[in-house]
Amino acid sequence: VQLEESGGGLAQAGGSLTLSCVASGRAFSDYGVSWFRQAPGKEREFVAALRQTGSNQYYSDSVKGRFTISRSSARDTVYLQMNGLKPEDTAVYYCAVGRPILSSLRLSNAYYYWGQGTQVTVSS
Repeated sequence: VQLEESGGGLAQAGGSLTLSCVASGRAFSDYGVSWFRQAPGKEREFVAALRQTGSNQYYSDSVKGRFTISRSSARDTVYLQMNGLKPEDTAVYYCAVGRPILSSLRLSNAYYYWGQGTQVTVSS
């Protein structure tokens, strides 16, 4: 599986961006998909997830109510709609796929494949 993120860029605080993650090789239908982010000098952190089965969405407390993860009907693209952006959302955003159990959903080592990341910068 190869993953490629896009849609990052510069936004003002309160603005919006939509990130996309496209899978090649195999569709997302075989895996759960998550977004993580990593700010300079910080560890990679969980942002949002869609499990392999079902339609439940999971979010970190820091983005809940502002970000939305979704999957295209063809199940080959996953989106992260980011509204109400804050300067603290500035980071490189990565999509990842795997089959984590629920208790491991937020752990980066539970995922098999990663994209190269896309930079999101939010100015105040």
